[in-house]
Amino acid sequence: MKKGLLILFCLLLAVTLVPVSGFAARTTYVTIGTGGVTGVYYPTGGAIAKMVNKKRREYNLRATFEATGGSVFNINALSVGDLEFGIVQSDRQYQAYNGLGEWQGKPFTKLRAVFSIHPELVTIVAGADKNIRTVADLKGHVVNIGAPGTGQRGNAMDLLNAVDMEPGKDLQIEGLKAAESASMLQDGRIDAYFYTVGHPNGSVKEAVAGARKVNFVAVPEEISSKLVQQFPFYAAAAIPVNLYPGVVNDGDVNTYGVKATLCTSADVPDEIVYAITKEVFDNFEQFKKLHPAYASLTKQQMLDGLSAPIHPGAMKYYKEVGLK
Repeated sequence: MKKGLLILFCLLLAVTLVPVSGFAARTTYVTIGTGGVTGVYYPTGGAIAKMVNKKRREYNLRATFEATGGSVFNINALSVGDLEFGIVQSDRQYQAYNGLGEWQGKPFTKLRAVFSIHPELVTIVAGADKNIRTVADLKGHVVNIGAPGTGQRGNAMDLLNAVDMEPGKDLQIEGLKAAESASMLQDGRIDAYFYTVGHPNGSVKEAVAGARKVNFVAVPEEISSKLVQQFPFYAAAAIPVNLYPGVVNDGDVNTYGVKATLCTSADVPDEIVYAITKEVFDNFEQFKKLHPAYASLTKQQMLDGLSAPIHPGAMKYYKEVGLK
């Protein structure tokens, strides 16, 4: 009897000592926070997830993506582990890491950059009947500057401060979601709206295609230069009007902008960030076809505009291929 029990014990011990590699590896799930479904962030997150999921057995990794409130939401979700990745404006990345703006005195020091994606221009769309041609003309009008906590609202406030225009006093502001702006403008409920976005954009096209004629509002060069000097995450830019047939502008419109970036947390394992980075860069030509805003994108440009430290998993890939 004792001998039988001893044999049984040895068999059980042998089973428990079988290497873990002998069993199927456990799949890790990650979520990518994007933005509203009408913007560029949402399909970008979907494309990244799709690329990774094609290799899910190789990486033991499955990615999902979800619509969110945008940059601020994504950063805050990264900080508490509700998201593993998030698409974030470069200005918000800078502020969060350095404890500025929404994160005043509370820097998110574990924020890590993965890569930048595309330029996003501060775009002001106005009803042509209101004769709002430059920023100064916004005075006395009803203007949607974006929902509280969004990147576009922060960009709008930077501009209004630069021209000494006080919301509530010099103009009436609304805090609507970007997706609502085009219809509100066409319905005459607002006179103009801010939208920080890559071009061409479906929502802007909707505004341009409506019965009410619209125009882009120019940011004078001296003002955009002032903003670029004041904030390291801004760059001067121009809105290409040829992308919007019917808009009431004669030529490209001066403005400024930021970059959309993919961020993560230092707590996300290196191998996961490496896999995400590798799949996007190894399928770069496919990625560029995702949106017209990506057409002229280069791999080197995807390392620009990153103010938080690059995650070691991403850096490993960049060093392997000679980008760093």
